[in-house]
Amino acid sequence: MPHDPFARALTDMLLHQAPELVAVYDATLGRLTQVNPAGVQLLGYASEAVLLAAPDLGQHLPAMVGEAWATHCAQAQHEGPQTLDTEVHRLGGEVVQAQLTLTYFEVEGAPFFLLRLSEQGRLHQAERELAQSVRRFEAVVANATIGIIVCNRAGSIVSANAMAHQQFGYAAGTLPGTSLDQLVPRAPGRNHEQLRESFNAQPSVRAMGAHRGDLEARRQDGSVFPVEVSLSYFHLDDELYVVSYVLDITFKKTADQALLAERQRVERLNAELEQKVADRTHALLTTLEQLEQRQAELAQALAAEQELGELKSRFVSMASHEFRTPLTAVLTSASLIEQYPAAEQQAQRLRHLGRIRQSVNHLNDILEEFLSVGRIEEGKITAHPVRLDLPTLLRDTVADVQGLRKSGQAIVPEIACPEPVWLDASLLRKILVNLLSNALKYSGEQAAVHLRATCQGGRLTLVVQDQGVGISPEDQAHLFERFFRAATVANVPGTGLGLYITARYVALLGGTIDLASTLGQGTTVTVTIPYENAAAD
Repeated sequence: MPHDPFARALTDMLLHQAPELVAVYDATLGRLTQVNPAGVQLLGYASEAVLLAAPDLGQHLPAMVGEAWATHCAQAQHEGPQTLDTEVHRLGGEVVQAQLTLTYFEVEGAPFFLLRLSEQGRLHQAERELAQSVRRFEAVVANATIGIIVCNRAGSIVSANAMAHQQFGYAAGTLPGTSLDQLVPRAPGRNHEQLRESFNAQPSVRAMGAHRGDLEARRQDGSVFPVEVSLSYFHLDDELYVVSYVLDITFKKTADQALLAERQRVERLNAELEQKVADRTHALLTTLEQLEQRQAELAQALAAEQELGELKSRFVSMASHEFRTPLTAVLTSASLIEQYPAAEQQAQRLRHLGRIRQSVNHLNDILEEFLSVGRIEEGKITAHPVRLDLPTLLRDTVADVQGLRKSGQAIVPEIACPEPVWLDASLLRKILVNLLSNALKYSGEQAAVHLRATCQGGRLTLVVQDQGVGISPEDQAHLFERFFRAATVANVPGTGLGLYITARYVALLGGTIDLASTLGQGTTVTVTIPYENAAAD
């Protein structure tokens, strides 16, 4: 410190008569060495000696600790006095806002700092708190997850947050200055201007969901979306401002509709189930006995299903099995033919030749299914509509599959399509052949397969109904997948490609295919295909 009497008098006046905290900080020791009476009183200590003896002055002046304090000291040394806002924690726990001025000086080459702490006045503190409050308000509004729009009495938008711009499809900052009416779609019987005038006349806070009916909003591109809106208001300089809180409920509406549809479906299923329970009680008792007898078969089918795994493995397993049987029949029949060289043994030779022909046809059918899958997936099959007489095609197709019938089986056609239509005859015939052959294959002897065809409203509806083994609900979800075979037909020869190919053919014709089945009662497949009426050609 200075040693001449004049400097000492000035120092004494500065330290002891200053109304705010004035202290000397020894940068070498890293602590205060002098504090004036006003500073002692400000920090709440009884004397300067007690204050300087305190182990940690950082608890009172948080700004004097850490890297930030070292930075401020360095700036004061090289750039001149530094001023910063800080908190002062008094000994009793009270916290006040203050402004700290840091001035560097040297005494005999040693670094010191003169600290001057001015407590901020109430007005300054209020301005600071107000600025912080404004920043917090702006941060909350800007980051809100709902749209917030402020407009004046005339309906002109004066403020809108980022979410509002995103909801309505406007670029950032472009909504202010536009009319709120641009965001409201025109609707019969709803005058938004009258509603705004009514609200301006009697402003009140309105919660979301308090409006009558559904509300919609309009994006910049003209599209509309469902919303919920709550309103509040405030006055500023005698001007009324209305605040709209906008929530996009598109997802909620979609979920509500899905929930309603699902509830209706469940109610319908419950009603059907209750009706079926009474009718099937006796049937279930009989089925229980049958299930015990078929336990071994089901175990075998389950083991086969678990072995499928990857698509390639299933293909190899199925192909090897399906090819082995007809090839074995061909080889066996060829060997047996050698045993009938005599002319009078022609009948035996013809019987074995028939078996060879049947096995070769079976192999051709399998290969045709494989080739069809490849052509479909490569996009090589397309629909080529032609003028078509449906009754003739259906009767010819039924005649073609008569050879697949078991003993006593019958195909019962019901055709109500008198006028010619435009459809792809080849694809339609393949669809019918697959469905009818499946129905005959999975039905027992003496069973009837019904084929119904109706043409109405530009749509052809084909229904193939059998009385076969049926399909479980679990298997029905996979029936149109490649190489999938239901557990109930695991012991019946087949590739698992028929329904997959059929579904792809139906899709090529722009139609749909649905399947309903009950175990032990049969399966109904419904195909709906749009067509053009060719009666005028």
